[in-house]
This record gives sequence, C-alpha cells and structure tokens, in this order.
Amino acid sequence: MAEVFGRTAVTAREFDLVLFGATGFVGGLTAEYIARSAPAGARIALAGRSADKLAAVRDALPGAGRDWQVIVVDASAPEELAKRAKVVVTTVGPYAKYGLPLVKACAEAGTHYADLTGEPQFIKECIDKFHDVAVSTGAKIVNACGYDSVPSDLNVYEIYRKSIADQTGELESATLVASIKGGLSGGTVASMRELMADMADDPKVRKVMGDPYSLSADRSLEADLPEPRATLAPASSIDPSLKGWVATFMMGPGNSKIVRRSNGLLGWAYGKHLRYYEVMSTGESLASPLIAAGITGGMVAGFLGGPILAKFGVGRKLMEKVAPKPGTGPSAESRENGWFTSQTFARTSSGAKYVATMSAQGDPGYKATSVMLGESGLSLAFDALSGAAGILTPATAMGSSLTDRLRKAGFTIEIKRSA
Repeated sequence: MAEVFGRTAVTAREFDLVLFGATGFVGGLTAEYIARSAPAGARIALAGRSADKLAAVRDALPGAGRDWQVIVVDASAPEELAKRAKVVVTTVGPYAKYGLPLVKACAEAGTHYADLTGEPQFIKECIDKFHDVAVSTGAKIVNACGYDSVPSDLNVYEIYRKSIADQTGELESATLVASIKGGLSGGTVASMRELMADMADDPKVRKVMGDPYSLSADRSLEADLPEPRATLAPASSIDPSLKGWVATFMMGPGNSKIVRRSNGLLGWAYGKHLRYYEVMSTGESLASPLIAAGITGGMVAGFLGGPILAKFGVGRKLMEKVAPKPGTGPSAESRENGWFTSQTFARTSSGAKYVATMSAQGDPGYKATSVMLGESGLSLAFDALSGAAGILTPATAMGSSLTDRLRKAGFTIEIKRSA
C-alpha cells in the first residue's frame, strides 16, 4: 500500500482557491455559494475557456465575488493555473474526458484539488497515475465531493468515530438508505453517457465498474466480500424502524467504492470485513413495491443495455435527444424544492447498532452539491487538516472538518447509537 502521508503542500500561492468551470450549470451554483460563504479577504478566482462568460458569472455574484479575478485556461493545459492556486475546485466534466490534465498538474504542483465526479473509471486512473506523485508533493486530490459521495463517505466515517469513542468494536455491516427528490442536468447526463460508452469499448472500465474494491488502497488486502447486484426488499429488512420498500440505488456502486477506499486509506480502521451497501427508498404507499421492482428492473436493464446503446450512433443520438442539454439543469424552483436524506444503519463486532443521518433541503445533485463541493474547497483552503496526501476521499482528506462545515451550512448530520 502506498504511503498516504506526504509533506505539507505549498501554501504561498496567488490564490487561496480557483473555481474551474464556473460558467457551467453546477459551476455557477458553486461560484454563488462560495461567494456567500468564503471568509473575508479570501483570494478567489474563476477559471474557464471564455473571458466574457466568466465575467458575466462574476458580475452576477453577491458581495466580494464581484471583485474576483477571471482566468482563461483550457482544460488540456492547466499547469500554470495549478501553480497559482492553493486549491483548485473543478466542475469540468465528463472527468474521464477532460479531467486528467488538471489532476496531473495539481499533483505535480502540490496543489489541493476537489471535484464532484461520479465516474469510478476516472478515479481509478487518477489513483494509478498520480497517487504517488501527490503523496510526494503533499497534494490532497479529493474526488467525489458532491452528492457523489459525501453523504455516503461522511456517514460511515462519523459512525466509525462514534464507535471508537464508545469502544464498541469494528464495523461489520453498514447499509445506506437514500431518499431523494431531484432532477438531472446536461452535464450529469453527459458523464453517464461517457461512462456507458467507455464500458462498451474498454474491458478495463467494465472491470472497474464491476469490482466493488476497484478503488481500494490495496486490492490484495481486501476481504473480497460479495456485493449484491440488485435489491428488491421490504425496508424493515434493513432496520425495524423503516417502512415501505427499497430498491437498487443507481449511485450505490460508485459511492460504495469511495467508502471502501476510505477504509483502506485509514488502514482498514472501520473493519477489515465491513460489508457496505446502498439502497433507495421508494416510500410507504401501496405502490411502493411496484415502484421498487420497476427501479430495480430498470437499473439492471440499463446496466446491461446502456453501454451498447451509448456505443452506437443511433443510440447516442437518442440519448442526446431526450437528455437535458449541456449547461442546463433544473429550474430554481425545482432546485429549492428538492431534498435528500441519507440514513446509514451500521452494526459493530460487539453487536452495537448505530444510525447516521445526513439530510438537507435543496436538489441533491445541484443546490446541495454546490454546498458540499464549495465547503470541500473552502475546507482544503482554510482548515487545519491532517497531513494525508494522495488521491483521497472526502473522509480521509477533510473528515470531521467537512462535517462541521456542512452542519454550519444548514445540513442535518446526526449519529446515534440505537442499541
């Protein structure tokens, strides 16, 4: 296992934080959030390909955001950008297509980095190519700092900390139950389409997607416990307090890989034999089991047929026709009316039970994600964090500093011992 603690990254930079991709849909929401939340005197800039579009975003920001500098940079040549910033936050995706040059530049420059990718094949390539480089320079390269996968990662991390304080043993099982109301943006659909095409073309990508431990800190040291491929079950089978039914959660496989990577980077502190899984609640109505069956069946069909559909021209054109266009997303009203609740039910080796709950008002993929990504960048820029370096996760890079920030930002985050 590669060392994950490197020397402290260089901090004497022109900017505390640069937001790359500010003219995109989520980028604009993140810029607005950071403008409202950054400490006084923070040195922040917006970066992207078009000076005019960046200026338009900046001029619409509240407060000190209107004074931020704009930097024109291409995604293929971000080296100078990385050298000028203490932290780079990026929303430029699909990351597998556009993201690697920036990760490379930040790793080599000792610059901290945060993104909101939900693309495991991209994270795997980052690990293989740049983990050791980032360790040597002290750079914290943090993937999945949005709804992918902050609730999943921090819930388990905080349960682990509570179990340590209670001296109740290692975690043996943890299941997240997701309840959400939200929409899709063009960028999210583009990333999904790119992933499906990669799965069709590249057996290595299919292997990454199919292996629950593909992002592990050391694959050879994993217990290699099997992961369920599809779920259709009464919610009470997870915990007696739950009602209704649960189904396969589309984001579960990717989130699970992040949680397992956190465990490995921490030396399997959660537990060497932890079984982790995620499901989605379909409510308590009489139609709940039918909805659950439909979701699970649709997910299985999508996993099997999606790569083929995305590979061929007619399939790609169909997906492009029905999907939101790049740079677009849910309306302001829809973003405000969205919400999410992530409940993680865990059991330790002593039989103790815990439940961690993270919830927030706002579309999980957009309003809530802009908060999570924004606070991740601000934490990397301004908090006193551990010396961990390399290709990290939210839990191993920011840990409870991010938990505290999200609470202050209005998130509900509770960890309770239930037995």
